Amino acid sequence: MKKILIVDDEPNIVMTLEYAFKKQDFEVFIARDGSEALHILQNNVPDVVLLDIMMPNVDGYQTLEHIKKSELLKNTKVVFLTAKNKVSDIEKGLKLGADRYLTKPFSVKKIVSEILGLLS
Repeated sequence: MKKILIVDDEPNIVMTLEYAFKKQDFEVFIARDGSEALHILQNNVPDVVLLDIMMPNVDGYQTLEHIKKSELLKNTKVVFLTAKNKVSDIEKGLKLGADRYLTKPFSVKKIVSEILGLLS
């Protein structure tokens, strides 16, 4: 079973994506900010992390940097899902090592298909 960690501080987004990925037979982990995500990642190795950038405590950029430093998580894919849609934001996200950079508002079908494509 594939595992996904969804990291976002907007409950509606989290619930919508959790439902969509459970329908695709994913085991779904949820974090409301980067520090919660890093705590979950100490004991779980998801196939993919779907990560917002603008969050309280630890933001998405900092979370990605921690993931990239971890030997345990070296095969975990990271996909940003964020409202930050300027070219400079996208370049920064990809330069830090994100595998994909998707922007809000989004289509759930497109997100699911991007993730499935990334993992196949």
